[in-house]
Amino acid sequence: MKVFLAVLLSLSLLLPLPALGADQAEIMKKIEEMTKELETLKQQMQEMQKKETATAAKVSKVEKTAEKAAKPSWLEIGGDYRGRYDYLKGTVHDYFQFVPNPAAMGLPAGPPTAIAVQGHDVKNDALMTNRFGLNLKARATEDITVKARLLMYKVWGHETADPIAGPTSAFFADKFFIFDGNVGHIPEDNILRVDQAFATWSNIGNLPIWFSVGRRPSTAGVPTNLRENIERGGSAGVPGLLIDYAFDGATIGVAPDIEALPGAYAKVCYGKGFDSGFRPNNGLQDVAFLGVNVVPYDTDNLHVELQWDRAFSLFAFPEFRNGANFGFGPNVNLGDVDQYGITVMGKVLGNLNLFASGALSTTHPNDNMLTVVAPGVPGGLLPVAGLMYDAGGERKNRTGGALYLGARYDFLSTGTKIGLEYNYGSRYWLAFDPSSDDMWTSKLGAHGNVYEAYVIQEIKNKPISKYGKAFFRLGYQYYDFQYTGSNNWVGQPKSMSDLSNPMNAQMFPPLDKAHDIYLTFDVTF
Repeated sequence: MKVFLAVLLSLSLLLPLPALGADQAEIMKKIEEMTKELETLKQQMQEMQKKETATAAKVSKVEKTAEKAAKPSWLEIGGDYRGRYDYLKGTVHDYFQFVPNPAAMGLPAGPPTAIAVQGHDVKNDALMTNRFGLNLKARATEDITVKARLLMYKVWGHETADPIAGPTSAFFADKFFIFDGNVGHIPEDNILRVDQAFATWSNIGNLPIWFSVGRRPSTAGVPTNLRENIERGGSAGVPGLLIDYAFDGATIGVAPDIEALPGAYAKVCYGKGFDSGFRPNNGLQDVAFLGVNVVPYDTDNLHVELQWDRAFSLFAFPEFRNGANFGFGPNVNLGDVDQYGITVMGKVLGNLNLFASGALSTTHPNDNMLTVVAPGVPGGLLPVAGLMYDAGGERKNRTGGALYLGARYDFLSTGTKIGLEYNYGSRYWLAFDPSSDDMWTSKLGAHGNVYEAYVIQEIKNKPISKYGKAFFRLGYQYYDFQYTGSNNWVGQPKSMSDLSNPMNAQMFPPLDKAHDIYLTFDVTF
């Protein structure tokens, strides 16, 4: 400003005096106006600098917020609810009922006998259930996470499993008992139970190796997730045709980065199916499972999975939660079972999901047999059956097979999904699927043919939660049993055409045909 005034003064000295006198007032006026303009510009510059500083602060805050949001939360909470309606109708074949203790059934006391039972229809035309699951995922440290799933599952109007499970209502072994392998997966009461709880350590030693231990995510495995309309379980899951069983166990796995085999991984799994506890002199052993699971290819469009597993020293029956043994003698170990399976699933033509799953099972029985209390025989205990063989029958290894095929087409524009499934199990096929979602019995362990069709209609509302989704599922299942003993490893399966022989008396009422029409409303969050 001083320099500017000095320049003006110097110029004024060059002007003639009359002109100077005449214009002095005007010059001073202009100087004053220019000074005011400079002050205004100065204020505007200061205001602009303030705005720029504020904007920079806001940008920095947004960047920090975005950076924080990009980092995963240490705790994630989700879950699901399902309301379900089932119309169940089945036909029991003519058969002979095995009665080890006639007096216990109000008959004249005497030795074990067989009573002829005429074929008849059974049905439940309004079975309704609630199921609620709560999922938790906590990141404890870098590369170590803990996951848990709490599950409640009950029948409307009941605080017990009596309408579909137990000695008065079950037609199959997987629904007769509520035990460690299926607790929480058979409707029972409104208690929220721990279904899964396991910790996983990944990237061990900066290598693609992980270790996991706890209550395993060993239910609803591929490809059964398609009809359940849930995502594939990832590297923690198991093939549903072989195993749908709530296990405690551990896994160690490796996921090498092989360009030609995207997503490939392999793991070794150990599980405990039963702990015999401190029981001197009874000879009962723990029941253990060991398996090797190999996935050579895993992408959104193609998943290939192979598994071998063995059950060691299978029990004759699990521990009963109510302390009763329903007339059985002492528990014993019956032998070992091997399973081999392969599953291929993927997408073609964009929205068509296809899968094929095949499996074999082989039993290795020992000399032990299930006994029942029979006062009319010496010693009061009658041996009735071993691992896939009957008393008086041939004790030998039995091999069975199963096939599971399915397709689901997704109409993305409407959220409609239409699926068809078929599975077949041979006479000696044995699956470990007591936690299945099927009401009659696990269809994947059936000895015969099972057909299923379903329609899923998603509600296309904007999701609020991370996993937000809601849908209806309407389906129909038809069971065509060819042999008895589905989902049961005790005793030799009998052909439906041979049940008129009293020597083939049954402990469970043998269903010949069965239907299930179901409707669910599922919400995940």
